[in-house]
Amino acid sequence: MRLRMIFSPFSLRKLPTIVGTTLAVATMLSTTVLSSGTTLVGAATAVPRCTTAQLVVWLDTTGSGAAGSSYYSLEFTNLSAHSCSLIGYPGVSAISVAGQQLGSAASHDPEHPAALITLTSGSANAGLDGFQTGNTATVVLVITDAGNYSNSACRRVVAAGLRVYPPNQTASKLVSFPFVACSHHGPLVLHVESVQTGVTTG
Repeated sequence: MRLRMIFSPFSLRKLPTIVGTTLAVATMLSTTVLSSGTTLVGAATAVPRCTTAQLVVWLDTTGSGAAGSSYYSLEFTNLSAHSCSLIGYPGVSAISVAGQQLGSAASHDPEHPAALITLTSGSANAGLDGFQTGNTATVVLVITDAGNYSNSACRRVVAAGLRVYPPNQTASKLVSFPFVACSHHGPLVLHVESVQTGVTTG
């Protein structure tokens, strides 16, 4: 016995619509999968943030002075085997010889907008030229003369150096650099700008 497919006029009229809808849905799904794949690939290839362990933190001590403050370049050099990125402000505070924080942490100076900085691998750059051009970023550090504050408000002491947290990190590095700081919280002796590209000296 043979079976016959019977199409009513109604079903024949609807058939092109059903086929078209099915193809549209299939196209949308394939586009979504492709788009998702592209996004995942882009995320996977993004340069990761620099960790504290990847960086050497150092201070260009030449500095310059103006209006009761001294300006220094706080440098972040990537000496790891991989590129990494920095964005935003570091955490900076004065420390005693015992490593204890003195006074208030550095305030943030919005002189420059925060920008994503990519540091190349230090091990991939041989020689001083590579060091200066690709794997070091700079933060302008301003140290205000503690003498601008009364000693009762400031309680001046000689700091042994700086505790520095690279942007978005919870581990710190110590930078040896004696200067006069306030041991009392409140007076703002330290100020930092956001991390910028390049090495600034002098």
